Amino acid sequence: MTQFILAVVVLLACLFGTDVYAQANQTDVVPTSEGDLKMTLIGHGSLMFEHGEKIIHVDPWTKVGDYASLPKADLVLITHHHSDHLDTVALEQIKKDNTITVMPPKCAEKIKNLYESSPILMTNGDKKTLYGFLIEAIPAYNLVHMRDNGVPFHPKGEGNGYIITFGDKRIYVAGDTENTGEMKALKNIDAAFIPMNLPYTMDSAMAADAVKAFKPKLVYPYHTTSNEEDQVPGFIELMKGFAEVTIRNMKIK
Repeated sequence: MTQFILAVVVLLACLFGTDVYAQANQTDVVPTSEGDLKMTLIGHGSLMFEHGEKIIHVDPWTKVGDYASLPKADLVLITHHHSDHLDTVALEQIKKDNTITVMPPKCAEKIKNLYESSPILMTNGDKKTLYGFLIEAIPAYNLVHMRDNGVPFHPKGEGNGYIITFGDKRIYVAGDTENTGEMKALKNIDAAFIPMNLPYTMDSAMAADAVKAFKPKLVYPYHTTSNEEDQVPGFIELMKGFAEVTIRNMKIK
């Protein structure tokens, strides 16, 4: 076991440089050209990034995180309007006077009156630089999995994934999506947070298909909470022998 852990750390160092080190359970730190980036999986689809003096929260949800005790947000990225991703209680707890919140247009009605200033609305394909971070909105939607009425759980155009650029590193947070053509066409992704839970996002085969196509250097399975079979072990099995990608499976306590 000790040899396996050492091998993982050595491989990460080869990918990101000798300053990278694996953290216990929920957090990884990777170096960028502008200082270390600390990436924390709070739980489900909720993430926190710390870079320089700035804090970025993604889809904060009070069911999985104590946001009253977490650092306040400089920037919040919301992927879509579902309540496990757009939680107004969590937004209230992490906001400060100059917090910037980014979301798709469909989310805007749910947060009316929460902020004195309006959120920044980004649609698929939009790019904006906020607090020095380039934010790119990537389509996030279902291809296969549908509700009983035939409507996708996440219709095309309603939700975003995001690529966030920290110095020389491009981090992709996929949001609730399947293995779309837009995802598979991504280039130069250093780390990707890939959802795997049924029936709302991807199964293991979909995730492996996408990752093998766009080849991020690191993959973090996230949004794995489900009443269905855990898809992560199958994904890891399907990725065996694909040396271009390293999988980091953050464990939630």
